[in-house]
Amino acid sequence: MRFSNTHVLSVAHAEAPEVVTSAWIDEQLADTYERCGIRAGLLADLAGIVERRWWPEGTTFDEAAAIAGRRAIEAAGLQPEDIDLLISTSVCKHNLEPSVACAVHNHLGLSSACRNFDLGNACLGFVNAMDTAAMAIETGNARNVLIVDGEGSRQPQQHTLARLSSPEATTADVFANFATLTLGSGAAAMVMGSPRTDGHAFMGSVSRAATQHNDLCVGDLESMRTDTAALLAAGLELASETVAAAEAEGWKWRDCDTYVMHQVSAVHTAKMCELMDIDPALVPLTYPTLGNMGPAALPYTLSMVSGDLHSGDRILLCGIGSGLNCSIAELVW
Repeated sequence: MRFSNTHVLSVAHAEAPEVVTSAWIDEQLADTYERCGIRAGLLADLAGIVERRWWPEGTTFDEAAAIAGRRAIEAAGLQPEDIDLLISTSVCKHNLEPSVACAVHNHLGLSSACRNFDLGNACLGFVNAMDTAAMAIETGNARNVLIVDGEGSRQPQQHTLARLSSPEATTADVFANFATLTLGSGAAAMVMGSPRTDGHAFMGSVSRAATQHNDLCVGDLESMRTDTAALLAAGLELASETVAAAEAEGWKWRDCDTYVMHQVSAVHTAKMCELMDIDPALVPLTYPTLGNMGPAALPYTLSMVSGDLHSGDRILLCGIGSGLNCSIAELVW
């Protein structure tokens, strides 16, 4: 999928304020670790996640998304009434309905003519929304599109720690819930629109699916069960297929200037660098101090490094989401 008349006009993020260290999590599970023969420190030593963030009690996911959305609108030099389409990609939601987008739309005071809806696809929702936004812009159905995402790990991690602290918790339980403890909280937003002199060209994307693996990571606000090893192996296989498909379509993605990857863990990042034959120094990292923020992770990381990017830099956005799906997209800064 290629685009020629869509720019990223701004990208912004909002940091959750409460720091939760992996050392603290280890302390909560000290008795379980001892009983199950598990050494402390795996979150930091194996996953490479030293800490993550929580939103304060009572903060809703739509409130978090709206903070980032407001910053993105302002950074794009626009007003709320300039937004024609709002897409929320938050995995975390307090209710099945209404959509998170409805609440964000209200928080931001967007026009009644601004269409709004949720787009969910695990950790790939934000990149999928970028494609959707570009299609709306290039067909003349929208001038400016706001994409938002607000995620929080407080609830699933508190519930998980309570379950794993039980005397009945087993070694298998700990490792099935290990990925849950790597999650983090944060929000990100992006405004996309027609080309501007200060915009950044969205060139397009390539996606592939391997939905036979839809049961490898299943979660809700209380728990997330993950077969970490199988998920990594299947995800890398799908990523390899996606890269091969991109090269067959003529994309030149092994010589970009920066690779903004979905932030999962040290192991995942190293394996992706090896697979794509890229220098790890070109991959900015946020997972060590922010954890895996789901679909917010990729735009959040892009926002954090945007000040260091130069005009003409080629930025590759790479992600694999539960399901499984893989998407890779290119920006020219």
